[in-house]
Amino acid sequence: MKNAELTLTTEWDKTFPKSEKVEHSKVTFHNRYGITLAADLYMPKGAEGKLPSIAVCGPFGAVKEQCSGLYAQTMAERGFLAIAFDPSFTGESGGEPRYMASPDINTEDFQAAVDFLSLHENVDPDRIGIIGICGWGGMAVNVAALDTRIKATAAITMYDMARANANGYFDSEDSEEQRYEKKKALNAQRIADYKNGEYAPGGGVVDPLPEDAPFFVKDYYDYYKTDRGYHARSLNSNGGWNVTGCMSFMNQPINCYSSEIRSAVLLIHGDKAHSCYFSRDAYAAMTKDSKYADNKELMIIPGAVHTDLYDGGSRKVIPFDKLEAFFEKNLK
Repeated sequence: MKNAELTLTTEWDKTFPKSEKVEHSKVTFHNRYGITLAADLYMPKGAEGKLPSIAVCGPFGAVKEQCSGLYAQTMAERGFLAIAFDPSFTGESGGEPRYMASPDINTEDFQAAVDFLSLHENVDPDRIGIIGICGWGGMAVNVAALDTRIKATAAITMYDMARANANGYFDSEDSEEQRYEKKKALNAQRIADYKNGEYAPGGGVVDPLPEDAPFFVKDYYDYYKTDRGYHARSLNSNGGWNVTGCMSFMNQPINCYSSEIRSAVLLIHGDKAHSCYFSRDAYAAMTKDSKYADNKELMIIPGAVHTDLYDGGSRKVIPFDKLEAFFEKNLK
């Protein structure tokens, strides 16, 4: 299967400065559904031979020019070959219609990245890890339970998108009646979309920001809608997912077999993040009654909110030393 031709930006258009310690290039690869994905590849400058490698994706609704690229570039500065990729239907990657999400296809996107890295001339195929951020943290845990080629997984400030869509924020809509009403509205939207011949966008982060907005909305606004993290191709910075874009997550739980993950997993979250319960519960689920709990770890960053782990925030709290040590240990 050949990669489709994609239109890729050649200039540096990231939300973070370019490092002089790494070599950067654009690459493409395809998943098993035939969708061609776009990625930025970062390699330590002057590196030779087969390197340990890491595939990075997230947050959910972001693009590789935002924080996944920052993580990939930083890990390349520390000796890893790393790629940050746009998932299917988003950013510079292929897939139609645009701005759709799928627990199956998005899990496959990570596995396709592992396919690509496994055959790269500068990668040791026995030393591949992944980093997932926000909703892609949950997807990273999901793929770790499926892909035995992955030797180490880090999930950063994670969301479980199936739980979030089915139960609402903080499980505040966790009832059969509320789920029914949401599904009823989504199916009505399907009819409207079919009639109109296009999928209605759901809207990105609210702008202008209401004075009474919840803290987590203000947190997202501070990243996606300001110079700190805005990007023209980012869904969250602009029109968002389609209204029905995440519908299938409501009925297809992820991470069902996380307690069977044999490889190492590191969960990192801020204790002030509205989303911290996702990581705490994910860690509990993957270690309870598990034969493989010894290489699982939950790291809580005091005082950090959700988006502090996107770019470090004002206190630069991303524990890159911890990530480097974790991957060095487990990608031997």
